[in-house]
Amino acid sequence: MKAPITIRRGTVAAAFIDLQEEHRKDRRYLVEGYGDILANVQRLQAAARANGVPLHHWAYIVDLDMQDRPFHPLDESGKSAFSDKDDPLTAICREVAPRDGEAMRVKAEASALRAGPAADEIRAQGIEWLVVAGVWTEACVDATVKDAVARGFRVLLVKDACGSGSAAMHQTAILNLANRLYGGAVTDTAGACRLLAGETVEAWQVEGSVPMRFTFDNAARLYAGL
Repeated sequence: MKAPITIRRGTVAAAFIDLQEEHRKDRRYLVEGYGDILANVQRLQAAARANGVPLHHWAYIVDLDMQDRPFHPLDESGKSAFSDKDDPLTAICREVAPRDGEAMRVKAEASALRAGPAADEIRAQGIEWLVVAGVWTEACVDATVKDAVARGFRVLLVKDACGSGSAAMHQTAILNLANRLYGGAVTDTAGACRLLAGETVEAWQVEGSVPMRFTFDNAARLYAGL
C-alpha cells in the first residue's frame, strides 16, 4: 500500500552501492539502463548534499590473494571474472564519485553492512533512515537492504536509482524487497529527493505478509505501481 511518510532531518543518510565503471564498460557485467540509473543517482546525491544528508559510497572489489572464495568464477588468466582488485574499471563512475569528506568504503562481499564498522558508525551519528541506491538489485542491493533492516535501520529503497543485468532481474528483485521491507518504503528518485528536502511523500510500505504475488505477466505492472 501507499501511505504518506516524512523523514525527520538529521536522521537520514544515503548509501550508494557499487556504482562502478565495469557496469557500463565490461561486457561480462553490464547493467541495463545504467546511464539513466547514474543520472538518477546524481539527482539523489545533489538533493542529499543540498540538505546536509551524509553520503556513504561502497565499491565491490575482489582480492583473491586475501579472500577465500573456493567457487569464485575466474577469467582465462586466473583472476576474478569481475571486480578484480587490479582492474581499473572497479573505480566509481566519475559523475557519482565521492566528494571530499564523504565516506568511501571497499567491501569484499555482497552486503555493505555485513562486516566492518560502517553500520555502527552510521548508527552513532543518530541515523534512523538509509536511502539506498546502486547495483545489482538482486545481489548487493538486496543483501545491503536486508542487513540494514536487521540492524534496525529504516530503508528508503529508490527503485529507479537501482539496476541489474536486465529489467526483469531488477523489477522482480525490487518486488521481492518491497514484500518484506518492514519499517521502510519504496519510492522513485523524485519522491526520494522530496523526502530528503523534508517534504511528505506517498510511498509504498509493506502491509502484512507478502502482499504482492507476482507472475511473469504482472511483474512489470506491479513494479510500476510502487
